[in-house]
Amino acid sequence: MDGLKRSFAPVVDPGVHLLVLGSLPGEQSLALSRYYGNPRNQFWRLMSAVTGGDLVPLAYEERLQTLLAARVGLWDTIGAATRQGSLDGAIKDHRANDLAALVETLPELRAVAFNGGKSASIGRPALAKSGVALIPLPSSSPAFTLAFESKLAEWMKLRAFLEE
Repeated sequence: MDGLKRSFAPVVDPGVHLLVLGSLPGEQSLALSRYYGNPRNQFWRLMSAVTGGDLVPLAYEERLQTLLAARVGLWDTIGAATRQGSLDGAIKDHRANDLAALVETLPELRAVAFNGGKSASIGRPALAKSGVALIPLPSSSPAFTLAFESKLAEWMKLRAFLEE
């Protein structure tokens, strides 16, 4: 799969308080047509802690519904790009998703979190005038070798945006 890679549709509804943006799905995610499909990616474990419910054992569609019920949405900063493999550093000729347009459709949105540096480098400038909190996070990718506990400490800051 060395050609053009495309992101998935956003997973949102009007009640979303927190939007988590990745960069572009990796090879395993693309093959499965699922956000964070690589079982070594720590996203679902991290979001389990943030939302207070164990997402890991759930079927994929249940995971998405549980996130939405917790007022969390998902999307990616990159709509399409060429890339060999799954590493963000290999992304070339990217076309960004229209993040500002999506944010305008989310009246309850309080924060946008960026899963990793590539996501933040593309998303922060696009949303600088959005009026919502912009939160850079350490990547949930297994390629980013920061200890899980250190990642978790940063990701847990997202809980504040989900509380009433």
